[in-house]
Amino acid sequence: MTQTAQQEKGILMSDTALQHVRLLKEQQGGRDLCLRVGVRQGGCSGMSYMMDFEDPSNIAENDEVYDYDGFKVVCDRKSLLYLYGLMLDYSNALIGGGFQFTNPNASQTCGCGKSFGT
Repeated sequence: MTQTAQQEKGILMSDTALQHVRLLKEQQGGRDLCLRVGVRQGGCSGMSYMMDFEDPSNIAENDEVYDYDGFKVVCDRKSLLYLYGLMLDYSNALIGGGFQFTNPNASQTCGCGKSFGT
């Protein structure tokens, strides 16, 4: 994917994150699933990131949908206010590994990197 195509997306994914999400999707039985990314109240900094697979039939009319070579990433518009420009990455490091969120809208983040404040 080119840099220009990436910049047109509200939720950005590194190649490593995309590969890991596709692997996790296959472990779900290979069903046709999309990844929903959003925020909810809570966490040590006020808002927590959430991610989960869901059936594409649950995509609402007001959801934003980003296509990554056939894999869909979905975000509701309210969450997108807090997440626009988010870079989702993945690391398999033994310490601090897992999904990592780099959010240009966050004014503070917690030590675990799973919650933020604006």
